[in-house]
Amino acid sequence: MNDILLDSTDIDILRCLQQNARLTTKELAARVHLSTTPVFERLKRLERNGFIKKYVAVLDAEKLHMGFVVFCQVKLKQMNREVARTFVSIIKDIPQVAECYNISGEYDYLLKIHAPDMKYYNEFILNVLGTIDSIGSILSTFVMDEIKNTHALYL
Repeated sequence: MNDILLDSTDIDILRCLQQNARLTTKELAARVHLSTTPVFERLKRLERNGFIKKYVAVLDAEKLHMGFVVFCQVKLKQMNREVARTFVSIIKDIPQVAECYNISGEYDYLLKIHAPDMKYYNEFILNVLGTIDSIGSILSTFVMDEIKNTHALYL
């Protein structure tokens, strides 16, 4: 799949979709200066080859009272394949964890968590993360102001 080359029109299609995934094929075709049939075929190829993973709506966390954002660094008591596999399996099933990354450095994982407030996050640490036996330590960093948040890749 990595050997598939994208041309400038493919890149333009991806750029347009990153800005507005609800564009119709006709609207997308007009923006990339092609007719609808080749754009439709390119879209299907981009989806089939995994360049487009899925289409989502980006929600406003503040309006949904989930605007308290925490980056939580997790260090496991020990790191080996089985402990890591178990931890990842547990984290994938926790809906409050929006993102999880295996990182290098002093900590093993970085979690992004949305919560309504500090009290909720405290309960989350005690009653959810605190129940995971493999966690050795947690370092929480609270977002004071969001400066830039984009889901778009630079193409």
